[in-house]
Amino acid sequence: MIKFSEVKVGDYLMAEYEGQQVKGEVTRINRDEKQVGVHNGVQEFFFSVDHLHPIPLNEDELLALNFEREEVGNNAVKYKKGAFRIVLLEKGNFSEMEIWYREDKRHNPNIHYVHQLQNHYYDMTKVHLTSEAMA
Repeated sequence: MIKFSEVKVGDYLMAEYEGQQVKGEVTRINRDEKQVGVHNGVQEFFFSVDHLHPIPLNEDELLALNFEREEVGNNAVKYKKGAFRIVLLEKGNFSEMEIWYREDKRHNPNIHYVHQLQNHYYDMTKVHLTSEAMA
């Protein structure tokens, strides 16, 4: 489950319907009824937050968001998208990272899921982080 307050239009989440989970993009938020409109690539459905799940952040998800991967030193890895950077001090360890965009640098932000990265990215760049597949 995900916190309603974390969900923003443009975020990617997993929506659960009849036991199946489908990746989708948040298109609308109904704050009065605490429902979220999610477009699954075919059509939009509304879900309560107990039927929405975060997508774990990993290298595959970053590459799907069009980040470029670069080896740094012996064990570090950098992901780049324009002037935005993510550095993992240890390959595959997404629990400890640094992100920065121009002068804004954040050490170990609380980012474990794709939607959290999208929200930090937007906060820092004022541009929505999307993949061409979902856009």
